[in-house]
Amino acid sequence: MLEDILRAAVPEVASAAVAVIALDGRTAAEAAVGEAVRYADASETPARERPPVALDSIFDLASITKLFTTVVLLSLADDGRVSIDEPVATWLPDHYGDRPAITLRHLLTHTAGLPPGRRVEAEPSERRWDMILSTLASGPAGTHVYSDVGMITAGRIAEIAGGAPLDVLVRERITGPLGLADTAYRPDPAWLPRIVATEHKPERAARLGESAPACVRGEVHDETAHVLGGVAGHAGLFSTAADLVRFCEALRGGGDGVLSREAAAEMTRDHGVAGSAFRQGLGVRIGDPAVVGPLVDAWGHSGFTGTSLVVDPGRRLTVVLLTNNVHPLRGRPGIRDLRHAVAAEALGLA
Repeated sequence: MLEDILRAAVPEVASAAVAVIALDGRTAAEAAVGEAVRYADASETPARERPPVALDSIFDLASITKLFTTVVLLSLADDGRVSIDEPVATWLPDHYGDRPAITLRHLLTHTAGLPPGRRVEAEPSERRWDMILSTLASGPAGTHVYSDVGMITAGRIAEIAGGAPLDVLVRERITGPLGLADTAYRPDPAWLPRIVATEHKPERAARLGESAPACVRGEVHDETAHVLGGVAGHAGLFSTAADLVRFCEALRGGGDGVLSREAAAEMTRDHGVAGSAFRQGLGVRIGDPAVVGPLVDAWGHSGFTGTSLVVDPGRRLTVVLLTNNVHPLRGRPGIRDLRHAVAAEALGLA
């Protein structure tokens, strides 16, 4: 049973785990195991208050945010406000004017040749965006390198083309139309009792005062998204399992409510990218062995905090697993095995 799978992984893999398996849009199994906050520090000292996790607990999605950025851009393309095959230089001439071959499709398929990331925490706040957008390529266009820089850049282009900040575009084009009331950047402080803690970061707590918890809770875990104000194309969204199932079902259903059928199909097809261990769609990964387990033709994505979603259109399955694998420290083993076990349970229910 799904609950047994989660109980076998908590608290060694994560202190909190929520999973939902939907078959043809209806919940086939769901479980919530563990505590939203378990540890007070990196030494795994038990927290004074250890509230139980629930099905409606809110998790830091980390890189699952990239799928929302992709949908925003494709929605803008549906409206004729941007084309994914036009040069990035069209929108960022000061940063990409000497790189006319790089397109939005390159950014969304991680083939722009950009490096995985660029840390800008130590830079003055007024220089951070310019430094990210001016990041030099680490290889030629067509080189597959999973890149936060590329998705941050894609998010910035969405803001320019859409005429609004990325969090507003996500709300207007995705969470609002789909009724995802528990999905947002920079979550409302009123949500805090439902938000699950992530990593022990005493340097952040020091800025908030001695009484602040050293384990991050309610603000984005990702360092780059954090210093960019909590809103970025690669990370920053918080959500629940139920909201993510609804988001995935919209895409599985042909983009219902957010995208045209053509755009949804383009997002989730194999783009024939060479040099990858999986097939690459626009934003999504297809058959990623780290995530899908036995659902080898499924598409989806994972997040560094311990989150993942998987959609198997052929079997009409949507599988969402949310954990805080980085609490209190990153590097806790077992998250891949947990993802595979949940996917295998879903296969058995199909």
